[in-house]
Amino acid sequence: MKGFAFFDLDHTLLPYDTQALFCDFVLKRERWRTPLHLTFAPVALLKACRIASTVTVKRAFHNYLVGMKRETLAAYAKEFAEQTVKRAAYPELIAIIEGHRTAGRTLILNTASPDFYAHDIARVLGFDHCIGTKVEVPAKMPLMPRVIGENNKHAVKIARMKAEIPEVADADEAVLRDSWSYSDSAADLPLLEFAGNAVLVHPNASLAAIGKQRGWQIITPKRPYANKLGDLLCVLWQMFGCFR
Repeated sequence: MKGFAFFDLDHTLLPYDTQALFCDFVLKRERWRTPLHLTFAPVALLKACRIASTVTVKRAFHNYLVGMKRETLAAYAKEFAEQTVKRAAYPELIAIIEGHRTAGRTLILNTASPDFYAHDIARVLGFDHCIGTKVEVPAKMPLMPRVIGENNKHAVKIARMKAEIPEVADADEAVLRDSWSYSDSAADLPLLEFAGNAVLVHPNASLAAIGKQRGWQIITPKRPYANKLGDLLCVLWQMFGCFR
């Protein structure tokens, strides 16, 4: 049995936060939703004060979707994946995905992003499996959409893969030695350590130091911004539907 190729999404397959990028996509089509971010501001402040949890912040960020029909959200997710994400993804990472597919490895997208668009991204990019944070999508989206289970980060990513993908649960040491993990974040250390080969994509200094100590590969595909400030500015423009 061939190994696996595990990929994080945000800042790994593409240089952006896909939650903000999807927000930009929606607001360009429904400008009236922009002021709904005012409902997110108090929660963001609570997060800055270390009072609100990451899951609460994730739920509140999606308040701009309130009232949207399930069918409309699904159509937007499909169009977002096919048009925006495919164009924004790093060409180098797309080539790496193709290389693993040619080698016969099973491709798994494993992301903390909401599953209501992550599955479409996985389909468009040719993944065999996708695991994202489960978000309840009722007939019409509420304020603070409910997250089902845990935020898909840290060791949760491994537990979810083993629970949902039998081949991962049954993988022996030889299969995992032939497997690869890709991420930009120290939050994904469990995912990076799970495979026999790890690749860091634009890691910060502390993660790069860990990577160098362990002999992990580091890649730095060209980004459309120069530093963390540039990344933050992209997020701000995206949150208000003004990104170009």
